[in-house]
Amino acid sequence: MATIKKTVFTPKPAAGITPWLCIAALVVLVDQLTKIMITQMFSYGQSKPVTSFFNLVLAYNKGAAFSFLAAEGGWQRYLFSGIAIAAAAFIIYLLKRHAGQRLFCWALALVLGGAIGNLIDRIAYGHVIDFLDVHVAGWHWPAFNIADSAICIGAAMFIIDELRRVNR
Repeated sequence: MATIKKTVFTPKPAAGITPWLCIAALVVLVDQLTKIMITQMFSYGQSKPVTSFFNLVLAYNKGAAFSFLAAEGGWQRYLFSGIAIAAAAFIIYLLKRHAGQRLFCWALALVLGGAIGNLIDRIAYGHVIDFLDVHVAGWHWPAFNIADSAICIGAAMFIIDELRRVNR
């Protein structure tokens, strides 16, 4: 009589954090390269229409999102730099703990890359370089950059991940 051997499924061990750090590094690289290009092609405040709703513009943001605290005396540079460093350390900790959770780690990697991209600007220039300008009917969204985009996409992925988790 033949015996049937049951195969027991064993999940793959959790992936390391290297792929996630590579994604974050790619975000930083693209962010910094685009900022270098825009600063070489534009003067501060210069704008070039690309479509009826999108311009390239060279703008500096000494504050946080939506220029929060931008008009302050300079102390905000150190505050936001410290927050970015603390966030990066916490994200790396989370990546180590949850390296096998793909969507969650994608979100973390994008936020990490964005935070480091903008941190580099704050340390090097004292402000963040923004250059993407979306507008509708004369109303302009605050200018942003690749790092900001990665942070927003990462935040959206966090929400999707949490909604998927709640629905399980």
